[in-house]
Amino acid sequence: MKVASLKHGRDGRLVVVSNDLAWCADATHIAPTLQAALDDWDRVLPDLRNLQTDLDHEVIPRIRFHEHDAAAPLPRAYQWADGSAYVNHVALVRQARSAEMPESFWHDPLMYQGGSDGFLGPRDGIPLADEAWGCDLEAEVVVVTGDVPQGASREQALDAILLVGLTNDVSLRNLIPGELAKGFGFFQSKPASAFSPVFVTPDALGDWWRDGKLHRKLMVDLNGQPFGRAEAGEDMTFDFGTLIAHAARTRKLGAGTIIGSGTVSNRDADGGPGKPIADGGVGYSCLAEVRTVETILRGKAETPFLKKGDTVRIWAEDDKHHPIFGVIEQTVE
Repeated sequence: MKVASLKHGRDGRLVVVSNDLAWCADATHIAPTLQAALDDWDRVLPDLRNLQTDLDHEVIPRIRFHEHDAAAPLPRAYQWADGSAYVNHVALVRQARSAEMPESFWHDPLMYQGGSDGFLGPRDGIPLADEAWGCDLEAEVVVVTGDVPQGASREQALDAILLVGLTNDVSLRNLIPGELAKGFGFFQSKPASAFSPVFVTPDALGDWWRDGKLHRKLMVDLNGQPFGRAEAGEDMTFDFGTLIAHAARTRKLGAGTIIGSGTVSNRDADGGPGKPIADGGVGYSCLAEVRTVETILRGKAETPFLKKGDTVRIWAEDDKHHPIFGVIEQTVE
């Protein structure tokens, strides 16, 4: 099943979306918003599934699904916590600034709590007041949970995953060092994130969803050119069950919690840093990583951060090259 929120008020208007993402049907008679549906998931899920079946069989009123009309599926959420499941990415970034990589990073996930009171829609612009802040894209996979008890096991955490999607977790890289130096974490350096037009139930992904990972390429284009084609299911040190259990170690998680994978990152076949697509590699899911590789190989970063007018496109494809979650496409404003 695929769900989305059309822009309407603060929390959007819930719709179910056809498998080909061409059509949608109003679901507000079942639940007015996605958050309301998540709060009562066991009761409303059968009705939502039936609605999508009727939509796919064209037996109910339907309207064209336009991604420009979509808000983030959860336009605001009670909680947004982002991990760094691809430790390869963390290791490279720390190597570039000559920072030691603690051994604990390989068995104890990193995670920060981001702002969740307002997310960007999939086609909303990226607001950037000052290019000197070093604006970066970060293409990631996300999941949405139901209620998760404190101290949940990995298996309990996996069972709590209700929806899967994508995000562009925007970072202001030049603000990060100063914030981290204070020893209190990210705040100004992490503005609003954008999410894919559609979130999908894990069962609808079939074999693409297994072991708490999405096994598809995460496609990233920058200004119309291929930038990243990393395999989301590879080099993921911590699966989503592990990330959720980590978040729930000392507190329960409420329905509608969004958990991010962190920047998807693959090592090269020889075990070294990933290569650009033009050089036969799978590219990158953020600018910081390519800048890191440039620093390691040539002594300085050459690729600039995002500037006004730059366009980022993020999606994942099915076997027929159709977007699974729709497309995040944003221009820096």
